[in-house]
Amino acid sequence: MTGNYFSPNAGDSIIIRLKIDRQGQTLAQITTKIAELNGILGAIDIVRPISKEGSIRDFSIYTNGPEHADKIVVTLRAIQGVELIQHSDRTFLLHHGGKIEVTNKQTLKTRDDLSMAYTPGVGKICTAIHKNPDDVYKLTIKKNTVAIVTDGTAVLGLGNIGPMAALPVMEGKAMLFKDFAGVDAFPICLDTKNAEEAIQVVKAIAPGFGGINLEDIAAPQCFEIENRLKEELDIPVFHDDQHGTAIVVTAALINALELLNKNPKEIKVVILGAGAAGTACAKMIQKLNVSNIISCDRKGAIHSNRSDLNEAKLWFSQNTNPNNETGELSDVISGADVFLGLSGPSLLKVDDVKKMGKDAIVFAMANPTPEIMPEDAAPHVAIMATGRSDYPNQINNVLCFPGIFRGALDCLAKGINEDMKMAAARAIADCVPKEHLQPEYIIPSALNQEVVKVVSKAVIESARKTGMARKRGREVF
Repeated sequence: MTGNYFSPNAGDSIIIRLKIDRQGQTLAQITTKIAELNGILGAIDIVRPISKEGSIRDFSIYTNGPEHADKIVVTLRAIQGVELIQHSDRTFLLHHGGKIEVTNKQTLKTRDDLSMAYTPGVGKICTAIHKNPDDVYKLTIKKNTVAIVTDGTAVLGLGNIGPMAALPVMEGKAMLFKDFAGVDAFPICLDTKNAEEAIQVVKAIAPGFGGINLEDIAAPQCFEIENRLKEELDIPVFHDDQHGTAIVVTAALINALELLNKNPKEIKVVILGAGAAGTACAKMIQKLNVSNIISCDRKGAIHSNRSDLNEAKLWFSQNTNPNNETGELSDVISGADVFLGLSGPSLLKVDDVKKMGKDAIVFAMANPTPEIMPEDAAPHVAIMATGRSDYPNQINNVLCFPGIFRGALDCLAKGINEDMKMAAARAIADCVPKEHLQPEYIIPSALNQEVVKVVSKAVIESARKTGMARKRGREVF
């Protein structure tokens, strides 16, 4: 492992519990071995003493993956005077038993409490809602709930892993909704790959929710599911993989072009990936007055002469690539101002980047391994961004969906239209003042919770202007 360095990531960290007989001498051996194996030592915590010289300690260690972790465990176990009690992957520990739970807002300590919260008092509330359905927003959790709906067909970088394996992602998203925006979100994992079945299930459960967040559903089913639900429900329906990505990408692009003094009407954008996210990004970037957009799939540039396109990709052939450029990515990227990767790892080569125009912008969004690593692209680009948290300019959907749903729920929006999405994008961009723009700071931090306030306010204002808000609603913040 010598010389194989990596960026520390909590997702690849372990905790090793060791019983150490002579800690003064042995502790140094342990830390030396970890360093020799290129493990990055975090905290060392004493669990309890076992003698004047010995103790049981927990060692937190950052690794570069499971094989690296196993090698460290085996090596430490072999040190004389050390007994390995247990070792655990910290990420598995965090997920143990699930990451979310339901808690009560009101206490049930007396008979009166029970009488009002449940029978017989709750009957009055049911009757009131029956007489006036709009009261459901005032008298139940509906006004603050979002269903996170998936079929597990397009999860992160994992692909079609099914609804049960997708559940940890949906739990994580529910955590983000709650921590960032105070929204109560619930994972709904559907055991079907049939679009019509998914539509009917979501319609059937919609009365209990104020909004629907579609997540990790593969194209082209995701387009049909979203479009139908938007038509047939009177609450916001938002496919985050499409529109959340597009909103944050657009925000980053607004600031990148501002920093480099580039005119949107004059730039060339090449998109690698013609799926749900690629389609949404192209449509939204066009609203910035960018006309020269070329999208590439596995077979190269999408142009008007291709006869192998499905309905979704047909949109690209009819609405992008104005010069009808053909060829592979390496051909059409020549002279491009912007590369947007929404595809897979290591698909953009250094030689491709060298062909781009002056002051090139590269957004390599594939996770966990981007289309090109920042250190490889850096010498040849003006601005580099990824979806990763361990590099500058993380383009992360958490900058969008908590705020956009917070705003939509607060004004009782009937849906989320294009104006609301663009308002959210501009609000995110404005969170970085123009005087603070730098090549490594074109987008606010994913942990900047002020973004939610700004985005929700912009969404509410746009919803009211465009007739999507049922009423003025309440201001949460």
